[in-house]
This record gives sequence, C-alpha cells and structure tokens, in this order.
Amino acid sequence: MVDLSYFAELLALDHGLCVLSTLRTDASIQASVVNAGVLRHPVTHVQIVGLVARGNARKLQNLRVNPRSAIVVRAGWQWATVEGDAEILGPNDPHPDIDGEALRVLLQDIYRAAGGTHDDWSVFDHVMAAEQRAAVLIHPRRSYTNP
Repeated sequence: MVDLSYFAELLALDHGLCVLSTLRTDASIQASVVNAGVLRHPVTHVQIVGLVARGNARKLQNLRVNPRSAIVVRAGWQWATVEGDAEILGPNDPHPDIDGEALRVLLQDIYRAAGGTHDDWSVFDHVMAAEQRAAVLIHPRRSYTNP
C-alpha cells in the first residue's frame, strides 16, 4: 500500500491545488490544475486521491482511453507526486456498487477532502448533477517527493 500521508499534508497547505497529468491518444501529455483530496474509496475503503471533473472534460476523455495518471501537489519548495490508474465514477461512467445517492455523497466527500466547504449542499448537488460531474479516483501505485 502506498503511503499518502505526506501528499495529504501538502494538500492542506495550498487549498488542495494540484496538477493532474493524463495521456492523450497520441501519447502526448495533457496537464490541468485541479483541486484534489485524499480519502477512502467508497467500495474498497483503501486510500486514494480523488478529484471532481466536468462530464465532458478532456481529462476524462483521456482517462477513459488510458487510465494512467500522475498528480502533483506543491507547497513552497516541497512537492509530492502520486502515480496510478484512475477510475471514473459518474453519470457517464456508472459503477455497479455506486448509485445516484452514493455518487452525490462521494462528490461531496471529495470536495471536503480537497478543503472545500459549502453553505448550501443542495445547490452544490444540483450543480454537480447539471454539469454531469464525475469523481476521478486515483489508485496509487507509486508516490515520491523531494527530499
């Protein structure tokens, strides 16, 4: 099991801001800034890195073809990277053990894990559904950092 404690520690220092890298179909790299958090997988309960993405986002299209990804967090001169395969759970990427209610809760859990708060969770839920937001769960294979 990959230890995500240092990654989580750095996330807390800069509002969960990270850079997610995915592979395009031509094998070039696509990078985007995302908010992420460390949390337990809703089915397996192992620690993963989670983020939320719009249903039509390029990163989701890339991950559907090739789930390999890397996510980097930085705080000052300290950084940590987690590499692994991403799993997508959302309206366009159903999972047999995650129904609509479980997805709603998972999106909120990821948002909280990334340091987010909200005054009206029903509005949050409405926006997530309207934008067909999906959960991206990165199953860590490797983690590394600067000394």
